[in-house]
Amino acid sequence: MQLKVKVYSDGAELSAMKAVAAKGVVEGFTTNPSLMKAAGITDYLAFAKEAVATFPDQSISFEVFGNTPERMLAEAKVLAALGKHVAVKVPIIRASGEDNAAVITALSDAGVHVNVTAITTLDQVKLAVSALNAEVGGIVSVFAGRIADTGVDPIPLMKAAATACHAKDNVELLWASTREVFNIVEADETDCDIITVPPKILAKLPKFGKDAFQVSVDTVKTFDQDIAELGFTIPVEGAPEV
Repeated sequence: MQLKVKVYSDGAELSAMKAVAAKGVVEGFTTNPSLMKAAGITDYLAFAKEAVATFPDQSISFEVFGNTPERMLAEAKVLAALGKHVAVKVPIIRASGEDNAAVITALSDAGVHVNVTAITTLDQVKLAVSALNAEVGGIVSVFAGRIADTGVDPIPLMKAAATACHAKDNVELLWASTREVFNIVEADETDCDIITVPPKILAKLPKFGKDAFQVSVDTVKTFDQDIAELGFTIPVEGAPEV
């Protein structure tokens, strides 16, 4: 299957980023504070600088940490200066529930490529699009996986989000919080421009398009291998006849 959607790697482990880049399956990278915590990053700027130096020609998103407009604006300028392909991630809202539209607009008007993140509603999508400068462009990241985690189908929102994003020049829609390989197909079918995928899911891409019967055979082979390695047996001597 030929896909239009661009695939990014979502993570904060440089070794994993290098590994997926070497396979030629990704066109960019995204990170966030939670991923950095999981990766044990202790020096944010050192990590960011090394990542940009390693992938100087690919899009890479770094998120601000501040929770006030003033702090976010200051941090964003530091991050944007790291490289010409850096996108600065700014959450659509703060923990207080107040939106960051003014911050996004100020940065976008100043020429910063903003990745508006933590979006889960169509109203937030529209707010993000309206805040971005069409000449500069930007990314609107909708957390489809987190929406699905609540038992709600994210597909209608993603379709509506694509329409809203593509109504303005240079605004790209990103499918975030990917949960499975099939999300890549869904992102493509809903006209997303980008999907960001964790390395553990990217590792499953070689299975893409595999025949269903072969999947069944491979599954049983895995069972057999695990049974052999565990040394399990079920005693049958004296068992009742079936």
